[in-house]
Amino acid sequence: MKPPEGPAMILLTALVAMGVLVGAAAHTSLPVFLAASAAITAWLLAFGAREGIARLRQR
Repeated sequence: MKPPEGPAMILLTALVAMGVLVGAAAHTSLPVFLAASAAITAWLLAFGAREGIARLRQR
């Protein structure tokens, strides 16, 4: 059986990464989990805003 290619490989990688993150979150305390979640959310919002601004400037 050959390994998955293309979109199937991306999906498999995403599922494995989510499993690792959920497993790690299950072993931390709630305040640590919430602080990490807030930091990741802030980073994603900043990244999205930066990309949106860059896209608007290109037009």
